Amino acid sequence: MASVTLKNIYKSFGYVEVLHNINLEVDEGAFVVLVGPSGCGKSTTLRLIAGLEDATEGEVLINKRVVNLIEPQHRNIAMVFQNYALYPHKNVRENIIFGLKRAKAPKDLINRRLERVSRILELEDLLDRKPAQLSGGQRQRVAMGRAIVRDADVFLFDEPLSNLDAKLRHQMRSEIRRIHREYKTTSIYVTHDQVEAMTLGDKVVVMRDGFIEQHGSPMEIYLKPNNIFVATFIGAPSMNMLDATLFPGFVELEGQKLMLTKRINENDIPLPKEGKKLKLGIRPDFFLDEDIVGKETHLAIIRNAHIDIIEPLGFDRELDVQVGNQALKARLDLRTMAKEGETINLCFDMERAHFFDVGTEKRLSIH
Repeated sequence: MASVTLKNIYKSFGYVEVLHNINLEVDEGAFVVLVGPSGCGKSTTLRLIAGLEDATEGEVLINKRVVNLIEPQHRNIAMVFQNYALYPHKNVRENIIFGLKRAKAPKDLINRRLERVSRILELEDLLDRKPAQLSGGQRQRVAMGRAIVRDADVFLFDEPLSNLDAKLRHQMRSEIRRIHREYKTTSIYVTHDQVEAMTLGDKVVVMRDGFIEQHGSPMEIYLKPNNIFVATFIGAPSMNMLDATLFPGFVELEGQKLMLTKRINENDIPLPKEGKKLKLGIRPDFFLDEDIVGKETHLAIIRNAHIDIIEPLGFDRELDVQVGNQALKARLDLRTMAKEGETINLCFDMERAHFFDVGTEKRLSIH
């Protein structure tokens, strides 16, 4: 195992700067996920760690040693790519042990590691097959086996599941979690899929336009996003962003007063007489049906929301509703009996709501 540190990393391609002052600490044995939309710089960051790209400025450290000038093959890193990168003319066994044979590892060591990896990834019955004879999920397991068998200090995953269907992605996420639990090898995983980020990472790093917007545990980022981008990127469906006006004791939404649970510090948030325009953020999962929780509730209530569409999702029902001129989503359970075209009163805990500045888009610390 090894730690990975990025210090003041900048990366430019010609005159275009794609990474801006990236600083990141990855502890030994951690599983860190870099997540963000296409073009945000996450794969470039991974390639810098691997040595496949050179930093324009800054230092890359592996196990507290600067590796900027060290060739990729000497960094003791194993990488799993999106396209598997298997040798088509070699069988599964030969693909897995290729790196060990090239390094002239002892035969008994090769056999021991092959046996263990094949058992963990359930590849014992596939060792004599060629890649063309395998499914997508099987090929990805072979690619992972080839990385694991090397006993590298760091595993790097570059969107390894993006070519798989939904069922296989779910299965492979479980495989990757199980492998990391067993090997505890430092792992850095790149994805644009926030579900993968939330389910796999000990630490999630959200990137946009070459900057790190926020990093922390999955639940820290889910419950306390720094800004509107993080709030709407993490979570499915996205957090509702509603135009509202903040007053000393309440927030006004489409003519309705929603009482605050705690006092506002007006030194931090100056409130003019006409109130402060802001974005009120509420996750769809945090809504409740007033008919279920009862009339005597301490929760904030959005009244007379018009139901446009109801999507049944098994145990959950996802509602598209209209509040005045604004649309929002609410995810409720099967107990809700309201139908399309009707109105509903939606309750939520004001402690779970977020307030964002309209100009800076940063979260305001109201309570």
